[in-house]
Amino acid sequence: MRKRTLLLATALTTGLLTALPATAQAAPSGLSGDFNGDGYRDLAIAAPLGKISGKSRAGYVAVLYGTKSGLSTTKRQVISQAVTGIPGTPETSDYFGDRLTTGDLDADGYTDLIVGVHGERLGSRDESGALTVVWGGASGLKTATDITSPLPRYRNELGWSVATGDFDGDGDTDLAAANIAFPELNIFNGPISRKGKAQSLTGIDTYDQTGINTDKLVAGDVTGDGRTDLLVMGQEEITDGYRTRSVLYKGSATGLKAGSKVAGGYEAVIADVNKDGYGDIVTGNFMEKSAENPNGGPGGAITVTYGAANGLSSRTPVRITQDTSGVPDAAERNDAFGWSLSAGDVNKDGYADIAVGVQGESIGAAQRAGAVIVLRGSKSGLTGKNAKAYHQNTSGVPGTAESSDHFGDAVKLTDITKDGRAELIVGAMGENDGEGAAWLFKTTSSGITGTGSKSVNGKTVGRPAGLAYFGNVLAG
Repeated sequence: MRKRTLLLATALTTGLLTALPATAQAAPSGLSGDFNGDGYRDLAIAAPLGKISGKSRAGYVAVLYGTKSGLSTTKRQVISQAVTGIPGTPETSDYFGDRLTTGDLDADGYTDLIVGVHGERLGSRDESGALTVVWGGASGLKTATDITSPLPRYRNELGWSVATGDFDGDGDTDLAAANIAFPELNIFNGPISRKGKAQSLTGIDTYDQTGINTDKLVAGDVTGDGRTDLLVMGQEEITDGYRTRSVLYKGSATGLKAGSKVAGGYEAVIADVNKDGYGDIVTGNFMEKSAENPNGGPGGAITVTYGAANGLSSRTPVRITQDTSGVPDAAERNDAFGWSLSAGDVNKDGYADIAVGVQGESIGAAQRAGAVIVLRGSKSGLTGKNAKAYHQNTSGVPGTAESSDHFGDAVKLTDITKDGRAELIVGAMGENDGEGAAWLFKTTSSGITGTGSKSVNGKTVGRPAGLAYFGNVLAG
C-alpha cells in the first residue's frame, strides 16, 4: 500500500507564477536548499491536486524564499507546467509536485528543484515518466529541463521516487530515480548539464539483487565516508504475500553497492541522532503491526537502525511508538505515527532531532486532526525524553484542530534563518476540505514553539481557493 497512491485519489485546484525580484549578489552561497544563492534556505511546497489551466489534479509547486526573519510569503513563486520555461502541458492527473527532491545537479552553486512527473505521457508511446529539473539561479527557479531515460524498460512511471547525493564521492551531485513498473532505478551520474545530459547512466535491478522492489528512495551518509548511501524501500515476497522491507545501498568509488537489509516501512530519513559521525536510519511504518508489517505498532511506529563504518551498527535497532516513555499521548489505532519524517537540529546541541508526523491523531473530539511529535537526539540515541507534540490546538498556532485535517501529513525541519536551529514546517493536506495548508513554526533556544507561527495556503501564494492538497509534499 503506497502512501501517496492512497492520498491522491481525489480532485483539486492550481498554480501560476508570481514574479520573483532578482537578487543582486556576486556569487551563490552553495548552501544546500538555497535556490537563489542568497545564503538563506528556501522551501518548495507542493499542491499536487491543484487545478491548472482548467485541468483537475494537474498540480503545482509553491516556492517560499528564505530571509533573515524566516520564509517570506511575498518573495515567492508558483511553478507549474503552464509556466513559461517549464516543460510539458498541464493535464488531468499529472500530479505535478507529488514527488520532489533538491540538489545542485549542474555544480553551479545554486540548489535545483527536481520534480518526478511520473504520470507524464511520453509522446504517443505507452511509456510515462519524466524528471523535470528546475534550475536554481540568482533570480530564483526560472527555467527547467526534462530528463528521461534512454533505456526502454525504465520508461514506465520514471520519477515515482527521486533522491540526490554524491554516490561515488567524486564531488558532483548524482540523481537517483525509481521506475515503478520494474523493481529498478536509474542513477544519473553528475554533473548534469542544463540540456539534461548526465555523465553516464547506470540501471540497477534491486529485485534481482536483493529481492526488494524499488518504491521509495532516501539518501544520506550512513558510513561516514563522505559518499552518499541510498536506502531503497519497497516490499519483499514472503509466504502468502509481501511485507515491507528496505535495503541499504552503500556509496563507493564505483557507485552504489547492495548492502544489508533494514526495517521496512513507508517513510524514512537518515541523520546522525547520536553524534558519532555515522548517519542513522529512521524508518517510519504508520501501519499497525502484523505479519506483513512487523515493524509497525499500535498506531504506527518508527525504527532507528544505527549507522557504522561498514554500514550498520551491531547495536540492536530501537523501535519507538507513542507508548514509549516520554513520547506524548498514547498509541491508538489509526494514529499513523511515522507517516512522515524529517531530521534537523532544533536546539543547536549538535544532535539531529526527528520530527514525526502523526497525521491520524485525534485531538479532542476531532478525529484524524493530526499532530507532529519532535523527538530529541542525544548521546544515547533517539529516545522519548524531552519529546514535544504540536498541533492546531497548541498555544500560538493558527487555526483549530478539525476532523480530517491530517496535520502532519508532511513535515520538514530546516534552518531558514541561519541561527543553527532548524525551524519546523508542517503540511495538512486535508485542511479546509482538501484545500490544504502549511504551518511555519519558529525555533528558540529551547526548541520549536507555537508562538509566532503562521499558516500559508494556496490563496497566500496567489492561487484560488479549492481542493489542492497544498502542503502534501515539502522539499528544500
